[in-house]
Amino acid sequence: MTSNTAIGTGSRLINLKCPACGAEYDASVPNTFCRVEGCNSTLFAQYDLSLPLDKAILKDRPASMWRYRELLPVMGEENVVTMGEGFTPLIPIENLKHFTAGNDVYWKNEAGNPTGSFKARGIGMAVSKAKELGIKTIATPTAGNAGGALAAYAARAGIKAVVYMPKLTPQVFKDECRLYGAELVEVDGNIADCGKLVADGAAEHGWFQISTLKEPYRLEGKKTMGFEIVEQFNWQLPDVVFYPTGGGTGLIGIWKAFDELEQLGWIGSKRPRMVAVQSESCDGIVTAFNGGQSSAEFVDGGFTIANGLRVPKSFADKVILKVLRDSKGTALSISDADMNTAVKEIARKEGMLIAPEGAALWQAYKKLKASGWIQPGESVVMVNTGSGYKYLENITI
Repeated sequence: MTSNTAIGTGSRLINLKCPACGAEYDASVPNTFCRVEGCNSTLFAQYDLSLPLDKAILKDRPASMWRYRELLPVMGEENVVTMGEGFTPLIPIENLKHFTAGNDVYWKNEAGNPTGSFKARGIGMAVSKAKELGIKTIATPTAGNAGGALAAYAARAGIKAVVYMPKLTPQVFKDECRLYGAELVEVDGNIADCGKLVADGAAEHGWFQISTLKEPYRLEGKKTMGFEIVEQFNWQLPDVVFYPTGGGTGLIGIWKAFDELEQLGWIGSKRPRMVAVQSESCDGIVTAFNGGQSSAEFVDGGFTIANGLRVPKSFADKVILKVLRDSKGTALSISDADMNTAVKEIARKEGMLIAPEGAALWQAYKKLKASGWIQPGESVVMVNTGSGYKYLENITI
């Protein structure tokens, strides 16, 4: 924990709370998910939003996710592990306007983050809080980008990283982890299989797990995308936000950010419609949403070029589905062939080499535009979660 002489961040963190059953937990000690019998929900960090806070405080702050420090969970500045992650650009569609006519469509491009993806946000926050809590070894299952981010941020923090990754993951992700000094274990299976092995290892060796939404602070890093979207829209909100949904941390985090900003009085009650986009290989959220179900089934159709979307079942499936319904949003799945086509189309027309997960959003946008679900005059943000350079092994040119 921070010492009495440490410089504070001004964080308004109060505690951790289960959104499902309401149980509260002490944020000054390590926590994972809700321990109430039969609950097992992810935990949300709670902040004191009752005192006034003027958004003018942001004026001279660095352009990174840490500019929102009052609404982030790290208490001592000496525990902030940062490499400039966050405040990624909103890039308008320029040369494909025959698809976007009548709408303002933007990429929230996360490719420029340290380690090349949005995972730098969530992992950077989780590692920072782990440092503050005195944790020495962190372990995670990963489909690729989270492993590289953990390896990098753990190296910077002086914390040991243990990463479990499917063997089918492109080699660049494995090399990245090893270069940063992480202990990498390749698994003949999917990310769910990796997760089981991480849990076993944590029980045996005392590692702290930061599996997606099984600890509270990756969510807090991801929510900064929501803060940024609002600030970049001059304290307004777009009409639609597209998000590639594997574990779904970012989708939930963005929604949480909007709620916190409303409580501060920085925005009103308007919300965008949230769109979850999955691979046809792992489309449990889409199936559950279309079927009116409150939870998703385990679905794993095997390899997909979008590694991050091969998540057979999100730990927070119930929360994701609730966000989609509360926002009057929707969910749809995209084939690998269509993702591959979109990667090339965006590269050749817009000059951006985006991840297949982001490419899935472009195909989803076109489908919803053609169907009339997206109305003329609506503004749209698509979150490209990472750089396409890491996926060249998967993409057919």
